[in-house]
Amino acid sequence: MTQLDVYGFDEALEMALSAAVPLRRKETVMIDRALGRVIAHEVICRKNMPAFDNSAMDGFAVRTADAGKRVRVIGTIYAGDIPPRQPLRPGEAWRIMTGAQVPPGVETVVPIENCPEVTQTHVTLPENLKPGNNIRLRGEEQREGSALFPAGVRLEASHIAMLSAQGIVAVTAYTPLRIAVVSTGDEIREPWESSTEDEIYNANAFGITALLSTYGFAPTYAGSIPDSLEATVAFIADLKGYDVVISTGGISMGDADFLYEAFERNGMEPIFHGVNVKPGRPAMMGMMGSTFVMAMPGNPLTAMVNIHLLSIPVLFKLQGASAWYHPFVHAENAVPFKARPGRTNLVLGTLRDGRFHVTRNNKYGSGMLTPLMESNAVAVFGEERSGAEAGETIRVVPMAPMAMAESNGVSNR
Repeated sequence: MTQLDVYGFDEALEMALSAAVPLRRKETVMIDRALGRVIAHEVICRKNMPAFDNSAMDGFAVRTADAGKRVRVIGTIYAGDIPPRQPLRPGEAWRIMTGAQVPPGVETVVPIENCPEVTQTHVTLPENLKPGNNIRLRGEEQREGSALFPAGVRLEASHIAMLSAQGIVAVTAYTPLRIAVVSTGDEIREPWESSTEDEIYNANAFGITALLSTYGFAPTYAGSIPDSLEATVAFIADLKGYDVVISTGGISMGDADFLYEAFERNGMEPIFHGVNVKPGRPAMMGMMGSTFVMAMPGNPLTAMVNIHLLSIPVLFKLQGASAWYHPFVHAENAVPFKARPGRTNLVLGTLRDGRFHVTRNNKYGSGMLTPLMESNAVAVFGEERSGAEAGETIRVVPMAPMAMAESNGVSNR
């Protein structure tokens, strides 16, 4: 196997995103099952929001000309009532509840607590009344025919609520990506199998499938590849029906690391193989026909962090999402730490009270899992950086799902 050029972290990500062609398979989804799905069409407002003028407060619906006067209460309008059609006359008021439809002739709603005197039959109004106060006008939030949100949006709870408010019970969404997750190595045993001291349990596959699932993807664990070139070639050939194959291990330069060659024998064209990043240098991506290949290092911490930062954005683009970059937050660095310059450094830490607390002073092994459990964020430092000082404001990527962004720029340069 010939080692290809090693690319910078940002460069590798942009190369992968450029090669990621969104898939456009579609299906109809009921809104109670649409959370996390990427919608395939623009959603247009069908019904004005609000649908009618209504009161924003419990109070009295009155005319502004009656300011400072004692007026007669002619009835009560509750939310859901259809008010009388005759206009409100001078010297009259309606007692009105929040959300209730405002009847004709009403110019303002006065909260109960603002009225100097209130009885069952009369109310004294304050001196200053402004037209339109505490009235939510028909269509002021959204008007019929306006665009509510575009195609490519990943549906969150707020989108589901809006669809429901429009009487939309089903949407067209992009069909979920078919993602295969595979492991490599004769030493790998599944969690339900017996393991000797010379063997290790398969943490990668189940950690990765769980990570992808938290972002709304539906990966399939397709098994573990043995350390045999011919067996690997045959195994990979059976994965060509998937949209994406994610593997861990077997892509370094060791004698038994022939996964790259097996992908090549199956027609894979590399996008990159080798990233100037710590951890994750052997990472590779490529195209095997219509299947996007993401081959990550075998060390658990390295695999999880790089799939989070490199693979997740590419998967969102393939899924047809209009935003695929990880969002970042600005945080104050709590304690100083060092990182070796000359490469991109992915530094684990914890976001707490607006401050970034580096994990274990940035000293941990790429084969560990405990530092991942101790962390909820990662800071990405450019190749010229040698660490961060206490009190410095840095950009940090949360390691839990958030709405993806339309632009990148997460590196601390």
